[in-house]
Amino acid sequence: MELRPYQREAIDAAYAFLRDRDGNPCVVIPTGGGKTPVIATICRDVAEGHGRVLILAHQKELLAQVAGKLVVVAPGLAMGVYSAGLKQRELGAPVTIAGIQSVHGRACELVERGGPIDLVLIDEAHMVPHADEGMYRRFLNDLGTICPHARVVGLTATPYRLKGGTLCGEGHVLSDVCYEVGVRALIERGYLSPLRTRAGVTCADLGSLRVRGGEFIAGQAEAIMDEASLVEGACAEIAQSTRDRRGTLIFASGVRHGRHVARVLAERHGVECGFVCSKTPPAERDELIARFRAGELKYLANVNMLTTGFDAPHVDCVALLRPTMSGGLYYQMVGRGIRLAPGKADCLVLDFAGNVLRHGPVDALSARRPGTSGGPPPAKECPRCHEIVAAGCRACPACGQAFPEPQRTQHGVVASDAGILTGQASEHEHEVRAVGYRVHRSRKKPDAPPTMRVDYHVSLNEHFSEWIAVGHEGYARRKAAQWWQRRSREPVPTDAHDAVELAQAGTLAQPQRIRVRRVAGERFPTIEPIDLGERPARLDDPDAVPEMAMPIPDDEVPF
Repeated sequence: MELRPYQREAIDAAYAFLRDRDGNPCVVIPTGGGKTPVIATICRDVAEGHGRVLILAHQKELLAQVAGKLVVVAPGLAMGVYSAGLKQRELGAPVTIAGIQSVHGRACELVERGGPIDLVLIDEAHMVPHADEGMYRRFLNDLGTICPHARVVGLTATPYRLKGGTLCGEGHVLSDVCYEVGVRALIERGYLSPLRTRAGVTCADLGSLRVRGGEFIAGQAEAIMDEASLVEGACAEIAQSTRDRRGTLIFASGVRHGRHVARVLAERHGVECGFVCSKTPPAERDELIARFRAGELKYLANVNMLTTGFDAPHVDCVALLRPTMSGGLYYQMVGRGIRLAPGKADCLVLDFAGNVLRHGPVDALSARRPGTSGGPPPAKECPRCHEIVAAGCRACPACGQAFPEPQRTQHGVVASDAGILTGQASEHEHEVRAVGYRVHRSRKKPDAPPTMRVDYHVSLNEHFSEWIAVGHEGYARRKAAQWWQRRSREPVPTDAHDAVELAQAGTLAQPQRIRVRRVAGERFPTIEPIDLGERPARLDDPDAVPEMAMPIPDDEVPF
C-alpha cells in the first residue's frame, strides 16, 4: 500500500503527538481524501507491535464500509467485527471494528474476551457529542478504568460537531488537532473532484426561519421548502442541469418534502428518483442505494440518511434542498460529491436553501454558528430617510415609508451561484435605476475617517453598495482617487463630506449598468461600472450646467 504524501504526514503527526504530548489527537482529512489508508496503516503498525486496536463508528453501513476497505488496503490484517446491526460479535483479533451502540456498555467484555486495548480509533469523530454523558463518553470512561494506558485518535473531515461547537478542547474526548489538510489543497493536487456551483440568479435567504437548539426548526423548514412552487421550480432546474450527469444526490428537508420532490421529478420530468429515510424498510433502502451506486438509478433523495460516511464516488451533482445552521452538516452534504471517479470532471452543487451564502465556501468553514459574529443584523434601512428599523417593520416609523411583504416564493426556486470554494467567483450584470451617495461611519471603528457610501439601486428591492475611502491614507486613498478620477473632472476630495456634496451636485458620471462580482470567502462584492457616461464639466466652468445625481423616485424606492 502506497500512501499519499499527506496521509504519511498525518500518520507521523499522530505518532508524534501520542509520543510527546498528553491528550488525544484528531486528524482532519477531507471527505474523499482517504482516511481509511491512514486507519489501516496505524492498525498494521500497532498489530506488528503486538498491540490491539479498536475502531469505533456509529452506523452499521460505515462499519461494513471500513471493514471492506481494510481488507483491500491492508490484506492479511487480522480483524473482527462487533456489531449487533451486522449480526457479528467477533473478538480476539488484533483489530476490532465495533459499533458504539453495541459496545458502549461492554468495555469489560471486550477486554476480558479480546485482551487489553491499546489504541481506540474513532472514525467520523465529529459525531462524538460534547456532553459529559453519552455512549462514546461512557465507553471511554469505562475503558480508561480497565486500560488506563489506552489512547484515542479521532479522524474526521470536519473538526466541529454537526450540532455546532469545536470538536477538540479541554474537557472533550479529543484535545487537539494534530494534523489537518484542506479541501482546496487536495483539489489542486488532483486528489479530489473540483466543485462548482451552477451559474444563475442567487437565491434569497431564509431569514424567516426560527432556530431552536442551534438548528432551524425542522417543521418550519420543511413547510417552506415543500411549497408547490418551490418544489416544482427546484425540480425543473435539477432536471435541466443534470441531463448530462451521472448521479444526483438530493438532500430534502423532511419526509413529506422528499417524497414530493421524487414525485415531481417522475411526473413532470419523466425521471425516476428514489427516496430513503429512517422509515424506509431496510430491504428497500439497501436496494435503492445499491441501484444508485451501480448507476441504474440516477436520482436519489434522502432525509438524514446519506451524509456522514456514505460513499458513492460517481455522484457528480449534489442538490441542497435542506437549509441548515450547521457548517458540519453543510460540509457533509457537499462532501458526498467530492470523491474522484473515472470520467468524472467535477461535481455540481445546486443550493436551493441558501447554505453556501449562509456558511461560505466549504474550504473556509468555522465552528461558529451563522449570525453569531459578523452576520447581518436583524434590521433594515429605510431608503427614504435612512432610518434603521427592525427587520419585521412594515413601515418606517420615522417617515411612514412602506415596505413590501416578503415574498417567500423566491426562496429556493433558483439555485445559488455563490462560490463553493474560496476564490471562486460569480458575476452578474444589472441595469442601474438610481444611485445614492451619503456619508458612512464605521460602527466597528468609530475613530476611522468616514467614507462615501455609494448605493446602486437595480430593482425595487435590491441594491449593491461600495464604500469610497477618500479620507483614508495609503492604498485605500489611492484606490479611492482612481475611482473618483474615472468619474469626475473635479479634484479628488479629501474627506467623505466633500465627496458626497460634490456627488450630489452632479459632478460624477453615472453608470447605466454595473457588473457585480462576488468572490467566495470575501464579505463584499466588487462593483464595476458598465456604460459609464461622460464625466460632467467642472463646477467652475461658466458654460456648464451640471446634471444632478440620478434621483430615486418616490414611487420606485427600494424595498
